[in-house]
Amino acid sequence: MMRSTLLRSSGRYLASSCSKLRREEEALLMLTMAASPELRMDELPSDPLLHILSYLGFRDLVRCSYVSRRLNDLSKHNPLWKSLCCKHWLLSDADRLQSGVSWYCLFRQYYGDLGRYIQYYPVLKRAWEQLKDFLQQRCPRMIASLKDGASEVELNDIEAQIGCRLPDDYRCSYRIHNGQKLVIPGLMGSMSLSNHYRSEVLLDVETAAGGFQQRKGMRRCLPLTFCFHTGLSQYMALEPAEGRRMFESFYPCPDQTAQDPSAIDMFITGSCFLEWFTTYVHNVVTGEYPIIRDQIFRYVHDKGCVATTGDITVSVSTSFLPELSSVHPPHFFFTYRIRIEMSSSASPEAACQLDSRYWKITTSDGNVEEVQGPGVVGEFPVMTPGKVHEYASCTTFSTPSEYMEGHYTFHRLANKEEEVFQVAIPRFHMVCPPFREPVTRTQKASSSSYSARFDDHDDDGEYCDGDGDDFGDLRGINMAALEGAWCPRHI
Repeated sequence: MMRSTLLRSSGRYLASSCSKLRREEEALLMLTMAASPELRMDELPSDPLLHILSYLGFRDLVRCSYVSRRLNDLSKHNPLWKSLCCKHWLLSDADRLQSGVSWYCLFRQYYGDLGRYIQYYPVLKRAWEQLKDFLQQRCPRMIASLKDGASEVELNDIEAQIGCRLPDDYRCSYRIHNGQKLVIPGLMGSMSLSNHYRSEVLLDVETAAGGFQQRKGMRRCLPLTFCFHTGLSQYMALEPAEGRRMFESFYPCPDQTAQDPSAIDMFITGSCFLEWFTTYVHNVVTGEYPIIRDQIFRYVHDKGCVATTGDITVSVSTSFLPELSSVHPPHFFFTYRIRIEMSSSASPEAACQLDSRYWKITTSDGNVEEVQGPGVVGEFPVMTPGKVHEYASCTTFSTPSEYMEGHYTFHRLANKEEEVFQVAIPRFHMVCPPFREPVTRTQKASSSSYSARFDDHDDDGEYCDGDGDDFGDLRGINMAALEGAWCPRHI
């Protein structure tokens, strides 16, 4: 009885002088010894203990190693750290064999080098590997243009040079690949339309630092991409200044109607580097952005935007061009790519030729315009079984969103009576990215039909102010107007 009391007292004394995890473990150990002196931690079987440890993260495993000699030995069990190496560093058996060290030591090596990025590294590393695997056969020039990762010292030097902190997700990505060489085509997408062409390069951190902005209207902004043909860049805001939120990415758009030349509107492309980059990679590797002539084209295809009439299927993808658009004055430039395909199972007698097109265009303020004309971009394609015809065209609007639909008129080639029929063009929407006006304008501006707020709205459906921050006015499409009543107008 006295022995049991002494053990319990000793247990309470030890528990009060240890860390939380060690205190609980030693208290449990003392109670176990008091109740059953024959059971000790070093006598418990390893398998159930290892099973329990397998549920712990790497931080908890390290803490367990300080509890007792037994747990110290078990917490370094190779299979435990193999799982953690695969999860956090995406390492394989081949990587471990090449290193020549245990999984535990390999984890420590990577953590010592990349530990500050552990929440971002597996996501960004996987995105980079998916992108490279996808482009290896399709766009080998892009893969060859990628630069090796930057070092911590180089990134620290860049921060000292520009006087701003780089976000950890950006730093993590640049530890993997330091952008690409200044070559064409660019990794971040291309667009070709008539005599307009652009291709955006992912800038290495040294070149980006050279373009770091301190001028009024663009203070503390770091370029992410650059196009040689248009001078177009996407930027990342390194500080919350002049209507921008910290670390969001955007295309700058000068306000052409403002007396102050530093008034800059912004087309927002991402809330942080991680979202911006991984969203782009997802669109590439899933085929959302098509590969055309060894280049990535940033056309977006809505999977529901397909219409089949008889043996002919029409599908549409769209793209917004910020370099040809402006918020003030309202001028939004879109391009669309149409694919017309005749089923390979169609009979030879189904061969036909396109004669004309008809469009019905509805803008977000409810206006409707009808357009008819011969052919498509000056061509009159002939469709035969298995034939595919693709073409690109463009349109501009004073509203940031609209939709188009219509039909083509064809005639049969094998029919002497010249059978004429229509092929439906599915409705497709063209929507510009959300945009924000500078604070100086939004403090004075009143609401207008072409830039309805979408941050918040009241119960009556009227748009109202957001949370009163100092980041300008985030604006975009008015879906209610887009789906609302039409005001037919024949042109």
